[in-house]
Order: sequence, then C-alpha cells, then structure tokens
Amino acid sequence: MLAVSLGDPAGIGPELICEAWTQREAAALPPFVVCGGAGVLRKAAQQRGLDCPVLPVADMREAAAAFSHALPVLGALDGAYRPGAPDAQGARLACDSLAAAAGLVVDGSAAALVTGPIAKAELAKVGFAFPGQTEFVAHASGTAAADAVMLLAGPRLRTVPLTVHCALVDVPRLLTFELIVSRTRIVSEAMRVDFGIARPRLALTGLNPHAGEAGRMGREEIEVIAPAIAALRAEEIDATGPHPADSLFAPHMRDSFDVALAMYHDQALIPLKALDFDAGVNMTLGLPIVRTSPDHGTAFPIAGKGLASAGATIAAIRMAGEVAERRRSEALVSSS
Repeated sequence: MLAVSLGDPAGIGPELICEAWTQREAAALPPFVVCGGAGVLRKAAQQRGLDCPVLPVADMREAAAAFSHALPVLGALDGAYRPGAPDAQGARLACDSLAAAAGLVVDGSAAALVTGPIAKAELAKVGFAFPGQTEFVAHASGTAAADAVMLLAGPRLRTVPLTVHCALVDVPRLLTFELIVSRTRIVSEAMRVDFGIARPRLALTGLNPHAGEAGRMGREEIEVIAPAIAALRAEEIDATGPHPADSLFAPHMRDSFDVALAMYHDQALIPLKALDFDAGVNMTLGLPIVRTSPDHGTAFPIAGKGLASAGATIAAIRMAGEVAERRRSEALVSSS
C-alpha cells in the first residue's frame, strides 16, 4: 500500500487525490492511503462533484480493507478547505501530512511515498527548514541531499536537472566534474533497477548555447562536462554529449536516449512540461525509499474550480507502485 501526503489544502492536490481514487479501477492504481485531511478531502470531492466517500482509518490494515469502497485517511490531522486561499494553518497541515506519510514509508509500513503539491513560500513561513519536499524526504530517509536526484518522467520523455533550485547565475559554479559524475551514476543505476532498462542510454546537454561551440560561447563543456562524460564512459556507463540543448529534445533525437541530463532546472523542465504537462511525474532517485509526486504545483488560481487535470497525480501513483514492485522483485532475486 502507498502513502500519500495531502499537499497544501488550498491547492489542487486534495481534489486530484479524490479524482485519482474515483479512477482507481480504470487506471489500475495500487491501493493508497492519505495521511490526514479527511475533512478537507470530503469538501474537495464535493466541490468537484465526485462520488468519493472518505473513511478515516486507524491503521494500514484497515486502510487496505477500505480502499475498494472508500478513500482511506489515516490520522486525525485536518484543517479548513479554502481553495485558492493559502494560509499558515494549511501550510502546517501540509507539513504534518508530509512527515506522517514519509514516516510510514521509512519504517516499512507503506511501500512508497506520493507527495501532493506544496507551496514552498508558504511552508517557509511556518518554519519548514528545507528548500522543498525532495530535501525533506532525503533527510527523513537518511540520505545526503547531494545524493537525492530529481527525475521528471512523462510518456514521451525523461529528464534530470543536475542543478536544481538555485539562481541561474550560480549554475556554472555549482556544476562541477564531481557533481556530474556522481549524479549521473545515480541516474544510471535507477534506470536499471527502477525502470528495468538493462543498459540505459544517458544524453547530457551542454550548458551554453550550441554546447559552447568549441569554447567560443563558454568553456564549461570543454573543461567540466566533456571530461565528466569521458570518466563515466570509462566506467562503461553509456553517457553521450555534451549535446546542444536546443536540438536534443527534437522528435528525431528523443529515440536515441532513455533519459536526458540537463545542466540546470529549466533546461530539463521546459521540454518535459511542454510535452507531458498533464502526465509528468517528479521522482526522487538515490533514496532507499520510493518517492514520486505529480510534476505540477498547487495551482491556487484554479483550485476548487474543477479545471485541474488529475493525469499527473494518477501517473505519480501508478509509477510509485510500479517502481516499488520492481524494487521488491529485485530484492527477492538478490536474496535467493
């Protein structure tokens, strides 16, 4: 069974969790339990016009038994449902739900974690000490933040930003040989174990326009990126590049790699969101637990209006279940 965190109750997360439950059979979703927010979920389902009974449960066994006929909610955490109006109470509920859901997965009570969308600025106001949910989950699972790698996955594309939530001016300083090598190793192993790709093909972008054009538009490709790729290839990792980012995501190129590793946040997220916005999943690689999230934000302006697509939430739940099952199977094979 999967553990799902509520996300910010003023955002689109609660209504999309309810929508996912109503599509559980059609979408072949694994069973999941939401940590807290029973009242929020009931009102969100009503606002969206969904037939989604919400059932508070006392433990995971009760949650599993309830899933076929009601959306199970574990714990007494709750708050007001005010779509589009984030506040401190809602931010605290989002924090507490995240901590509860992560705890279930870390202690082995749940097979994987799916996190609802949060507003980082709202969480910071109530003392959330992490840049985002990724860093929180890494800490909760005993993983160094540097080893937690963001993967964006959709039906047509997988991308990884090697630097993430930082100012663009800081990227050249942060983009080191060591960072590229260590994070690419994590991605390669995750493609093998979590996605079942025996020999994954990894395409790395350049940082500068036209991948630096032989040093005329920057030397990061020559001095940092290309040496890192050479080191990876020496380890028999199928890494190529540095590729010009403006052409790597063209239709005729996408069949040549299994995942693209970009040098900064928007270089990875823009093509993924352009192609697969309503089905994109954010998965954290390098953790001892499975964590996914829909690749969109809280969307406060449309919360409670029935306009948000549940596609990414459904995809995140499905991917979490599939990866958890692959890891379980891999562990069984390794121990036999």
